[in-house]
Amino acid sequence: MYIRKECTYENAQLNPGDDAMKGTYCLIINCRGTERRIGSLGTVSFPPGFYVYVGSGFNSLEARIKRHLSSEKRRRWHIDHFLDEADVECVLYTTDKRKLECKVSEKLHGDGSIDKFGCSDCSCTSHLHHFKNKNDATESVRRAFMELGAEVHEWVI
Repeated sequence: MYIRKECTYENAQLNPGDDAMKGTYCLIINCRGTERRIGSLGTVSFPPGFYVYVGSGFNSLEARIKRHLSSEKRRRWHIDHFLDEADVECVLYTTDKRKLECKVSEKLHGDGSIDKFGCSDCSCTSHLHHFKNKNDATESVRRAFMELGAEVHEWVI
């Protein structure tokens, strides 16, 4: 099942009144092309296009996503550095209680991945995948969630 939820950044909420929502999310990110120092990865080249970053929030999904959308944060993770140079356009997520982050990431087949990005705590090759256009990125994510039997929600920025 696919559910679309329209939001603006100012009033963005995934589920009003539920501070403990948990699950897996994918950020759909537009990048015009850049080269950026990314923590322990060193300088990384990002070709123009759309990127899908796969993450999870099992303490609070809403807080994790809002953190990614905020420009006021300490740069802690690989994605924090990348988002200084790119824009999140959409978030696809599931509140499925299973830990699907790595399974979703493994199912994404775009035009390449950024090696070792966002996966220092698992054995995946990457959690950041490149696509030439937004439609291919979002459809790939929807398909991955659906193949895993997870209900897909969309938060449009």
